[in-house]
Amino acid sequence: MTQVIRALESIGDTVILAVRTFRYIGTIPRQFHRLVEQAFLIGYTTLPIVVILSFFIGSVLALQTGYSLKGFGAQDFIGAVVGLSMARELGPVMVSILLAGRVGSAVTAELASMQVYQEVDALRTMNIPPERILVLPRLVAILFMMPVLTIVGNVVGWLGGAVVAAYVPIVGSNWDAYFQSLRNTVQFRDVIDGLVKAEIFGFFVILVACFIGLNTRGGPREIGHSVTRSVVVSLILILVLDYFVTRALL
Repeated sequence: MTQVIRALESIGDTVILAVRTFRYIGTIPRQFHRLVEQAFLIGYTTLPIVVILSFFIGSVLALQTGYSLKGFGAQDFIGAVVGLSMARELGPVMVSILLAGRVGSAVTAELASMQVYQEVDALRTMNIPPERILVLPRLVAILFMMPVLTIVGNVVGWLGGAVVAAYVPIVGSNWDAYFQSLRNTVQFRDVIDGLVKAEIFGFFVILVACFIGLNTRGGPREIGHSVTRSVVVSLILILVLDYFVTRALL
């Protein structure tokens, strides 16, 4: 029962942090340099791993699908399966998981270090709200960069599937049939639904990372514990939200 109460308190405190943060949304023009810096750290540094992972996810998905459908003579549907899977599910989920491991952990470690070494208290002493300069730029930056990363992941995943369909004999398909199936099946709504998912997942990953980082107590050892907790909570949250957001978008 105590664990449930603590979990509910953490959820409430996280919501309060988000409300306090967006009270300062009008200061974003004056923090443009911080916004650009966070967008660079979130987007550019995450892009290479997104490209690599998405390419091989699309490749493996096409390989498995082609092998399974070959017995039914339905290889021409490989593009449809890969296209819809990447756009609606695998693209936003995998990018969000990468974000939690690559960016969420770094944000938690940075803010936890500032909290442990009393830099956050120094900001409050100078009447500078931590929410304004530490949390707000990161939340706004993720809202800008998450759709970009997801679209890149989708396109690279589709290309990975196309390469396998065209050049792996066991799949038994070709480039033209793959993209014809993809174009006929994947609708603009499917891509938008995936981007909505990505925005929600990314926002909550960064919010959780900021909350856990700013609430770290103790010595330097607690920084590592906070990072681990942030990643675990983010991964669980992504999977839980995935079900409810998918159900709402159907």
